[in-house]
Amino acid sequence: MRDRMQALEQRLAAARKAQDPKPRTDEHYSMANMAWRMVTELVAGLLIGFGIGYGLDTVLGTMPIFLVIFVLLGLAAGINVMLRTAKEIGAEATDAPPKTKED
Repeated sequence: MRDRMQALEQRLAAARKAQDPKPRTDEHYSMANMAWRMVTELVAGLLIGFGIGYGLDTVLGTMPIFLVIFVLLGLAAGINVMLRTAKEIGAEATDAPPKTKED
């Protein structure tokens, strides 16, 4: 009985291992994709800042003040996100194993 249980446990472990997702080696970012991601993050920060500033200026009747302030805040936020993305990409690049000719 014990041998049958051990055999069953081994088969279950093998089946679980076969069901595990395989790491994908084709998921990599080209330099152009990284650059577009950073540009998009910067533009998104600017647009959000513009929208908030314009909305506040329209509601409060103070046309250029909040628009300028929030566009600058959006620019700062976009640059902050870009720097964080660059650090993330740099960390991934240093953690990646070196490629050989077989890869």
